[in-house]
Amino acid sequence: MVSEVYAARMKDEGPPDVLSGRLGYLLKHAFMAMAAEMEAVLAPFRLSPRELGVMALIDASPEQSSQLEIAARLGVDRTTMVAVIDSLEHKGYVERHRSDRDRRRNVVTLTPAGQACLEEAEQARERVERDFLAPLDESSAAALTEALLTLHLAQTETRRTALPHTAPCAHPAPGDPAGAGTLADGG
Repeated sequence: MVSEVYAARMKDEGPPDVLSGRLGYLLKHAFMAMAAEMEAVLAPFRLSPRELGVMALIDASPEQSSQLEIAARLGVDRTTMVAVIDSLEHKGYVERHRSDRDRRRNVVTLTPAGQACLEEAEQARERVERDFLAPLDESSAAALTEALLTLHLAQTETRRTALPHTAPCAHPAPGDPAGAGTLADGG
């Protein structure tokens, strides 16, 4: 399994010294290891982690939600959400139908097969997360989760209120109207 090879290599070698204190590097590699495990454990359910998240949100919503409402709550664009719901509907896990309370609204709900799948897949997800956090004691694992949630909420708020900005070196060079060589393209 990819993540086991990765974990063994990182245990033997660790990150290069120059990168061992870089948050982005460490978050990326931790995410890659966990994502590989999550993909593998969800494969028998024919689910991606994103699809499982959508199903969990549908299940946890106190009222029936539309595709657009689900997309907004997850911060996903409409096109992506349509593809996710299409995939879940094709698998028989969700269905779209008119709202019971407002016939003008179309909502997405779990099917009985989707509810059963969600319950089993959530147990598998919890095992992966528990195993991933096993090197940490319980309070450190809780602190990590709390810190990540705090960062996520702060970044969500920042994106909501921030004005667009441009890096000082992201402007086209004189005589380069197409913008070749800008920071945005790595040039």
